[in-house]
Amino acid sequence: MERLNYEILETSGYKGYILKKAPEKVLQFGEGNFLRAFVDYWFDLANEKAGWNGKCVLVQPIGGGLARMINEQEGLYTLYLRGSEKGQKVDDRRVISSVSRCLNPYEADDYQAMMEVAASDDLEIIVSNTTEAGIVYDPSCKKEDLPPASFPAKLTQVLYHRYQAGKPGIIMLACELIDNNGKELLKCVNQYIDQWGMEEGFRAYVNEDCTFCGSLVDRIVPGRIRDPKEVEQLEARHGYEDPLLDVGEVFGVWVIEGDEKLNDVLPFRKAGLEDKVFVTPDMSPYKKRKVRILNGAHTGFVLGAYLAGENIVRDCMNDEVIKGFMNKMLYEEVIPTLPLDKNDLMQFAAAVEDRFNNPFVNHELMSISLNSTSKWKARNMPSFLGYIEEKKELPVCLTMSLAAYIAFYSSDIQRLTDAGLVCRRPAGDEYTISDDRWVLEFYEAHKADSEEALVHAVLTDTRMWDQDLTAVEGLEEAVTAGLKKIRTEGARAAYQSCL
Repeated sequence: MERLNYEILETSGYKGYILKKAPEKVLQFGEGNFLRAFVDYWFDLANEKAGWNGKCVLVQPIGGGLARMINEQEGLYTLYLRGSEKGQKVDDRRVISSVSRCLNPYEADDYQAMMEVAASDDLEIIVSNTTEAGIVYDPSCKKEDLPPASFPAKLTQVLYHRYQAGKPGIIMLACELIDNNGKELLKCVNQYIDQWGMEEGFRAYVNEDCTFCGSLVDRIVPGRIRDPKEVEQLEARHGYEDPLLDVGEVFGVWVIEGDEKLNDVLPFRKAGLEDKVFVTPDMSPYKKRKVRILNGAHTGFVLGAYLAGENIVRDCMNDEVIKGFMNKMLYEEVIPTLPLDKNDLMQFAAAVEDRFNNPFVNHELMSISLNSTSKWKARNMPSFLGYIEEKKELPVCLTMSLAAYIAFYSSDIQRLTDAGLVCRRPAGDEYTISDDRWVLEFYEAHKADSEEALVHAVLTDTRMWDQDLTAVEGLEEAVTAGLKKIRTEGARAAYQSCL
């Protein structure tokens, strides 16, 4: 079977939207599954729905990457958005045509081609997602490196070339999963301007003419279909082979932090996507929404659900007790503490249930359990303390969630190994907890404690929580009672008692 390209696509009978030629308006650092299922998808919709007429040039951030494969397919690839929406199964296929080509800047010709794009009249936007480690200042990078190792150093070279060509500033959209991603990237570029002794005119260009935006990205991208039989069936149905086929969930939101006038420059509002991709002066409330509702739901219910015998998230959504516990926690204890429109928060929470019920994704509870100590502090504690401050009482579900966390990290049989802390579920099977070594050593040291002593030791450990939680009135007694209930009656019964 032949590989996907424009000619093969035409003969395959595909009836969807395709744009073959357009100006290259975006330079995108990163060519992996996430950006292709997220950023390039939104630009593809902007082409179809707003007549944006733009293409994205992708750049490999590292030497090894997908450039050759992407170019063999003329930038085309198949994207499946799969999941559950309002309780209905969704399995949508779209061939993405917003990508023109992919460059490998570690090859001399492609490095030069990247600089030609940098100096182009068509270029308007630069996008990046070079992993959490991508936005880092590396002082070993030199101005004359072709290319330098770090992404911020490459970006400094690109912007300098554009500045020397006398072209207008660009909009920079950073998508890396770090706090203040846009500001951190700009800070790194300024460090290279200092280190490389570049002129003040260029510094002014970067800081005044260019617009560095932070952004919050939200879409789960499994990336590929693992079942070879399903791949074979899809290829037969499509009429072509596509090793770049990508898979993401249906849900997707891109919050861009910046002046709202950027809504007039970026194509997304014109494309009718303002509820999915939008610019706001302050994205921190949306980050809180994602961390406390989506991530907080995960950390809040999965540990007890695992002790209750569940293994994947989707099955938890088919258990009325566990789902009821999660929803009560979200709607009654988390949402009231958040500074956003309540209808917006309710819709986001409703979408979370759909996302967790995705029939195409087997999201294992044990993978979510990694580093649950720091996760509970970051994701659940702000809601927990905010609820107490507002209601002057303990939140029932979040308090039980804390008890379930302690129960998960302790059992009748436990031993510390190089791989982690081994504990045993009530059903008799063992599981291995992964967390900071000092956390695992703490629980190993307290394995002979009574429930009262263990809860007291956990709540008073300021290294875990940055405070002594026994100062919260009634918490020690409530968590001890919850832990005893989980150990004697089971986690499911403990969750049921909260409803």
